[in-house]
Amino acid sequence: MRALLDTNIIIHREASTVVQPTIGKLFAWLDRLKYEKCVHPVTLEEIKQHNDERVRKAFSVKLEAYSMIKTTAPMADEVESLSTSMDNTPNDRNDTIILNELFCNRVDILISEDRGILRKADLLGIFDRVFTIDSFLEKVVSENPELVDYHVLSVKKELFGNTNIESQFFDSFRSDYPGFDSWFNRKADETAYLCYQDSSIVAFLYLKVEDHTEPYTDIVPVFAPARRLKIGTFKVEINGFKGCSRRMLKKSSCRVDKYAGPLTEEDRWQRW
Repeated sequence: MRALLDTNIIIHREASTVVQPTIGKLFAWLDRLKYEKCVHPVTLEEIKQHNDERVRKAFSVKLEAYSMIKTTAPMADEVESLSTSMDNTPNDRNDTIILNELFCNRVDILISEDRGILRKADLLGIFDRVFTIDSFLEKVVSENPELVDYHVLSVKKELFGNTNIESQFFDSFRSDYPGFDSWFNRKADETAYLCYQDSSIVAFLYLKVEDHTEPYTDIVPVFAPARRLKIGTFKVEINGFKGCSRRMLKKSSCRVDKYAGPLTEEDRWQRW
């Protein structure tokens, strides 16, 4: 299997400062599952444009550990059309050139933290083969549970106001949901459930009890008035700990009936 690594993944891996804590786990899984780690010539050219000569030299040495793609695929008509309509800068065009390798099946998967690439992949119908670091880890952990050394973490009940909102753990929420910080601060006196690895947050769960007055007009199918438990916010970092991932519950606003016996799936979960 050939995994094409976008420029931002290479930078995360080889930079002197750790920006993405899970980058090491990504490369450990790529090695464990014997993926060929590929780099596109575009990435090499982008790194050569760095202003600091020391950085350029350091990266040129480190890139020898990767498989450089020797020939680039001709631009597919569908990809060229998308580039014409969406690319406004040379960097945008470079992203499309990298994505074209996947579209033309020169590689099996692409790993990137670039939202623009993810959006283009969706439009080209190859979103299921493009992964962020977290979503790739979700995939390999779920497919290879026998290779995971699970740790057990204790759950701590904590007030929102005592939780470090500046933690990098919450960056994905800030990116996905405008106004997240304001919402979080309004919850200062409410409680959530957290797990820590050392001093870093690795899991967060917020539950809310809703009563008969809660409006459910925005839910399909419409819920009848009832007392329910809502999973308001839920994220688990993929660090070798059991739990549901953010991707699985990206837009979670699940409600579960507090009482009664067996429920149908329609009764139990909101469709998101």
